[in-house]
Amino acid sequence: MPELAFSRRAVLRGLGAAGLLTALTGCGVPAAYVPEDRRGAPDRSERDRSLSFSNWPLYIDTDEEDETRRPTLEAFSQRTGIEVRYTEEINDNDEFFGKVGPALMNHQETGHDLVVVSDWMAARFVRLGWTQKMDRAAQANVSAHLDPQLRSPAFDEGRLHTVPWQSGITGIAYNRKALGRELKSTADLFHPDLKGRVTLFSGLDESFALLMQGNGVDVTRWTESDFHRVCDQVEDLVRRGHVRRFTGNDYTSDLSKGDVLACQAYSGDAIQLQADNPDIEFVVPEEGAELWAESLLVPNLARHKANAEALIDHYYDPEIAAELAASVNYVCPVPAAREVLAGSDDRETAELAENPLIFPDDDMRSRLAVARDITSAERRVFAKRWNSIVGL
Repeated sequence: MPELAFSRRAVLRGLGAAGLLTALTGCGVPAAYVPEDRRGAPDRSERDRSLSFSNWPLYIDTDEEDETRRPTLEAFSQRTGIEVRYTEEINDNDEFFGKVGPALMNHQETGHDLVVVSDWMAARFVRLGWTQKMDRAAQANVSAHLDPQLRSPAFDEGRLHTVPWQSGITGIAYNRKALGRELKSTADLFHPDLKGRVTLFSGLDESFALLMQGNGVDVTRWTESDFHRVCDQVEDLVRRGHVRRFTGNDYTSDLSKGDVLACQAYSGDAIQLQADNPDIEFVVPEEGAELWAESLLVPNLARHKANAEALIDHYYDPEIAAELAASVNYVCPVPAAREVLAGSDDRETAELAENPLIFPDDDMRSRLAVARDITSAERRVFAKRWNSIVGL
């Protein structure tokens, strides 16, 4: 199981990358934008059988007896002869954006062939023209097996430039035994008996969609007024002392210790929390919850694009996707992997196929939506207001 030391959907700190993005754009014109025909570089894939792949820590399968070994990567190298230089260097979306942004802005190589960032950050790369269009003709597994609900986010219609690595749900976690009742809706978080025992996410991108859904908003096309309505509500909750605090991934500690009874939470964390405490419940509210992804992309001027695309397609083989899902326990973006797990001789592995937090059932999917992301122009205004509320 992955540890819960940090949030992979990293908190927006101050204006963070939004400040850099503002510096890269003037008068609403994306000066740093790179047109499609200027993003590529001579591909060395055929003569140099290697690639550089950067990911978050604890976000890939490892061998139980030797954690330095990564079986699914080893299987790829054995099958293709391509060596993968795998690094766990992405600890924060904004930090990584700041690291590679100057090179991409100046049309220089980053040294990365393949990276994983949260979709709201991937949206910035796509809008700036900093990620290359993939060759889907060379990715039969992606074309056949990508989850239909993740195929066409607003920021990358048709998923031409990005592919989900893993997915997840932002919903509500609570201690049913301690609370003594069931939570079914986002509005239940704000019941008087939870005053001072609730936490919300501090990150703008992590928090806003679920709260809007609680207001009945279609988050695929939310508006500025929807955002400010949520801010007004949260300001009132803070003023009344209802929200204990705003958190990153440290909400798991508060819930485990009993300092809070209910909170915004991620589905991937809930699986481990439930393993430690069966009284912890995770709920997709009646009004809906956000389905999100963290996605693979090939940065501009990557020198091993074809090799990177081959690795992406490797992870969309249902057998490989099942092996990864069994290790990391996030929502699997390859629904066909469910049948692979169900056929396992290992009882615990087979049971994962029935876990709706890894393979959402039809009822749960009917309440999930991929939120429209925040544009760079909106972010300059929205981040300032949101951060003033949560104290960033």
